[in-house]
Amino acid sequence: MAHRLRPVEIDFVETAPVRLVFAREIAAAPETVFRSLAEDVSGWSEWFPGVASVRPAEGGREVRLRGGGRFEESVIVAKAPEVYAYRIDVTNMPGARAWVEEWRLAPAGTGTRVQMTFALDGTAPFRLLWPLARPGVGRAFHGAVTKLDRRLAVAG
Repeated sequence: MAHRLRPVEIDFVETAPVRLVFAREIAAAPETVFRSLAEDVSGWSEWFPGVASVRPAEGGREVRLRGGGRFEESVIVAKAPEVYAYRIDVTNMPGARAWVEEWRLAPAGTGTRVQMTFALDGTAPFRLLWPLARPGVGRAFHGAVTKLDRRLAVAG
C-alpha cells in the first residue's frame, strides 16, 4: 500500500537520521552525466539494474523497481551540471517517512566524481535496516554508475 512521505527539502541531505553516501569516478564529463540523470529519464532502467522503469510526471518522475517498489518523486534541485536531487513523495516501501536522493557531480581530471547520498527517515526498523543494507546498496550504486559510464562512452 502506497503512503505519502513528509515533504522535506534539500537541507534534509545534511540532517537526515540515516545518510548513506557513495562515490565513484567515471570517464564521462559532468554535463553528460547530468543529462543522463535529469533529462534521459526513461534511460535509467538501462543502466541502474534495480530500476524496472522510470517515466516523467509533473514536477518529477514515477519509478518502479524490480521486486515491486514504487516511488512518486519530485525534483527539488536540478542545477546543471553539479547537483540533481529528488524527494520521494509517495512510496509503497514500509516504514519510510522522509527520503531524498542527491547526486553531486564534480570534475575529476577529464571525467566526473559522482557522489550519491541517500537521506532517510522512518520508523525504528526502517532506520536500522538501511545501515545494514549499506554494502548491497553501495555495490548497486557502483555497478550502476559503471554501467552508465559505459553507456555514455558508446553514445558519445
